[in-house]
Amino acid sequence: MMFKAGRLAVLSGFAALALAAGLNAATPTRIKSTEDLQSRAGPTIDPETAPGRAIFERACAMCHLGGVPKAPSPGFLAMLAPDAIVSAMTTGVMRQQSASLSAAEKIQVAEYLTRTPYASYQRPAPPPRCKGAAAKFDMTDVPAAIGWGHDNRRFVPTEIAGLAKADVPKLKLKWAFAYPAATHIRSQPTVAWGTLFVGSQDGTVYAFDPDTGCTKWTNRLSAEVRTAIVADAASKRLYFGDLLGKVHALDAMTGKELWAAKMSDHADATITGTPTLGGGQLFVPVSSLEVVQAGNPAYPCCTFRGSVVAVDPATGTEKWRAYTAGQPVPQGKTTDGTQILGPSGAPVWNSPTYDAATNRVYFGSGENYSSPADDGSDAVFAVDAATGKRLWNTQLTVGDAWNVGCMMGLGSCPKEGGPDYDVAASPMLVDTATGAKMIVVGQKSGQAWGLDPETGKVKWMTRLGHGGTQGGVHFGMSAEGTRVFVPINDMADTGDARLYDPALRGAGLHALDATNGNIVWQAKAENKCEGRKFCDPGISAAVTSIPGVVFGGHLDGMLRAYDADSGAVLWQYDTNQPMPAIGGQTAKGGSMSGPGAAVWKGKVFVNSGYGMYSHSPGNALMVFEAAK
Repeated sequence: MMFKAGRLAVLSGFAALALAAGLNAATPTRIKSTEDLQSRAGPTIDPETAPGRAIFERACAMCHLGGVPKAPSPGFLAMLAPDAIVSAMTTGVMRQQSASLSAAEKIQVAEYLTRTPYASYQRPAPPPRCKGAAAKFDMTDVPAAIGWGHDNRRFVPTEIAGLAKADVPKLKLKWAFAYPAATHIRSQPTVAWGTLFVGSQDGTVYAFDPDTGCTKWTNRLSAEVRTAIVADAASKRLYFGDLLGKVHALDAMTGKELWAAKMSDHADATITGTPTLGGGQLFVPVSSLEVVQAGNPAYPCCTFRGSVVAVDPATGTEKWRAYTAGQPVPQGKTTDGTQILGPSGAPVWNSPTYDAATNRVYFGSGENYSSPADDGSDAVFAVDAATGKRLWNTQLTVGDAWNVGCMMGLGSCPKEGGPDYDVAASPMLVDTATGAKMIVVGQKSGQAWGLDPETGKVKWMTRLGHGGTQGGVHFGMSAEGTRVFVPINDMADTGDARLYDPALRGAGLHALDATNGNIVWQAKAENKCEGRKFCDPGISAAVTSIPGVVFGGHLDGMLRAYDADSGAVLWQYDTNQPMPAIGGQTAKGGSMSGPGAAVWKGKVFVNSGYGMYSHSPGNALMVFEAAK
């Protein structure tokens, strides 16, 4: 029985690589297996016949299938680089547990988990190291408190952006970097102390010289860097979260790791939202991929509860934790006879917003994973920053419980059956024309909301798109003054049985007045995919604004700069094209999702490539600068 359960759990875990609770339009809504969601590039290992399968079941499954808290589930192990798994078993945290395995057996386990032939996983030489002046840090370039981790409005003021609206049409590619062995990049670049900091899929953090692309230092950690890099001016430290649910603190000048702390004991916990600095604390959102495990009919779903954790930035020590969902308790059994536990889920995918004036923290939650749906799902929360005490929560969609079993027609699908309308993007604290503040929230339902920061009362709601499991607002909005820029994805297939109404499709960029939610302009994206696989025209990635301009990366690989006053396209670049990269490599973008652009001293820094969830892979970091 252990063998069968382990195999099913690993197969379910593999689906996490390609799942976003929705499918490509060419894929049937009802899938037979979570394996149907899988897409990979290059040679692969068949898990059914892989020699490492039996080794994993014998030596690893007991711990990694829930036997040991904090042991990553197979879903996360599947997303690690094969050499990282071998290293962990040879010289890392798993060396004692793996002492009985030979070198060949460790490689076979890594191949089984990642489905990647070890011999084919070749990392190219690292980028050139900086010398002379390029190797130095500019200590006068103090990091500004803007962007994820500081201010979720994602607005870059003139004195930092250094890029005039008139110069945007002159942007040209200055240099590019090809992330080694990467198909997706989910860490947003940050520029501070005259240095570009960014993380990668294989766990490497880079400190680049922004002008040349040489590196001042690199540090490879154990798992994918999943969030933006947060630079702290006072401590000269970098903070970020990884795939396995750990927060890391590095010395910004050397790359040395100062501490790392796992934010949850749950095997499927991860960190997808950037930790936020404020009031002497670091606020860490905790989400999970347990929603995928329900694709295994034998998995008791579900036990994860979303939360925000306040930690001491100096040590990583937890100060308080604010949960979203209630405590899971037995709720009966599925038609397959598997235990149901609930309420659960309500993950916090987004970066919390800290308000120094009120000493409050605001954040949003996703759907419940199992019945019953409670009032913590699809909601916005306000908590006291000193204690974590809940001050208010406003639920935007009532009765939303959903998991992957719903896509497969399994008994693990909650009776609510969705609609999976996460508050996936970070709430923003925005100015209004009356002088008051407004919490502006975007939802996967295709709606934007305005809430009173004091009480949580809904002041306005504006529908901008159809919404769906891969629709609506995904990673982040932006705001300049009282104007809010809302990206909408809205793929043609919602990933469920609901009817799709093309008249409501809002894929593109929209501008709203934060005071009342009125639409200022709409720039709906033209569909130029022409049948190209894994191509959609909407905007899933976070958008970034500078005075008069909004940068948005589209799922079809187009990076566009929009006029903030009219929505007109000022400039665009096709990131799908191959481009020469640092070190003699070739970089190539793909779908743009997750992180948005960073703008600093006349340069635009952006990633392209999101080979997950029926989107197009890529490995490009690009730096643009206006031609003289």
